Amino acid sequence: MSGSRQRPYLKRPVWIIVLVNFVILFLIAAYLYPPATSAACFIFSPTDCTLLKQPPAPKIPTRELTDDETISQVVIKEILKTPPIESDNPKIAFLFLTPGQLPFEPLWAKFFQGHEGRFSVYVHASKEKPVHTSHYFMGRDIHSESVSWGKISMVDAERRLLARALLDPDNQQFVLLSESCIPLQNFDYVYNYLMLTNVSFIDSFVDLGPHGSGRYSEHMMPEVEKDHFRKGSQWFSMKRQHAIIVMADSLYYTKFRYYCKPNMEGRNCYADEHYLPTFFNMIDPVGIANRSVTYVDWSERKWHPKSFKAEDITLKFLENLTTIDDIVHFTSDEKRMLTGPCMWNGIKRPCYLFARKFYRETSERLMFYFSNYTTLSV
Repeated sequence: MSGSRQRPYLKRPVWIIVLVNFVILFLIAAYLYPPATSAACFIFSPTDCTLLKQPPAPKIPTRELTDDETISQVVIKEILKTPPIESDNPKIAFLFLTPGQLPFEPLWAKFFQGHEGRFSVYVHASKEKPVHTSHYFMGRDIHSESVSWGKISMVDAERRLLARALLDPDNQQFVLLSESCIPLQNFDYVYNYLMLTNVSFIDSFVDLGPHGSGRYSEHMMPEVEKDHFRKGSQWFSMKRQHAIIVMADSLYYTKFRYYCKPNMEGRNCYADEHYLPTFFNMIDPVGIANRSVTYVDWSERKWHPKSFKAEDITLKFLENLTTIDDIVHFTSDEKRMLTGPCMWNGIKRPCYLFARKFYRETSERLMFYFSNYTTLSV
């Protein structure tokens, strides 16, 4: 050995080695999984830290559904997802809501003639059983109850008609008509117009005036909010899927039964003008046309629409009704009008298949002109 002394090897304490390894692992973890605080982010993270400077996005408040709403939504969604019943002989169900006699039975008989097997007739007479003059109407009266104008009994009668018509699986479209309604088009036109489209012609629009939103009651909360409240004509044409949903609904119907009626809290709310327009606006807004296929003249802005007398009935007048292709909604909001084109499968088409209100005295002239004004084809 040389005379020089060899430098001894210095061993590091174990705790130092452990500490170094811990720091290395910590830095690696911080690099891969940056901490959520802004200070640590700028120290450890290679990524952009600017997002951490922003305040957290506010949570959109969602109202918790009641048990009844949950059940209702489940049922409605399942019905909407269920394919319609296939029928080898699809029919239109004509639902007549009348206090008694049907003065235009001869006209309707002319409309139905030659199309047996493609339609069904149901009559709800609320005051007296009518004496029928046409075999198309004989034996077609259903069990009826008293109906009061503007009250929920009007909706009850509509539901009663729908229920009876739904018993026939071939009925695919359901048209509600009154004793003062007449056909504006021939049967083939009406049949194709309704059968070849997949929407229901249920009127539904926003009326911000006293006879629209002004009829809303906060007692309808939480299920029916004011923003969802709609108005519309009661005279609908409804596909089978929607008719079944009306039968299934009890939640929203009950709200209108108790909180939409005349002389309630200083308001005159009429369920037949608001229940279905509001209901379908909430549960299937894209499935309805937001218009009726029954013409009614509200231009006089009175409590009741204009009624037509014998002297009003000319061929030109009837032809004008058959070719109207823009819808007009008269609102109670400072006499505003809502207008728009009548669309059918993406094409602008005549709006109306039926019309009201016609006095009994117009029957003879309507019969005379029928073949001339019902000439359109679809």
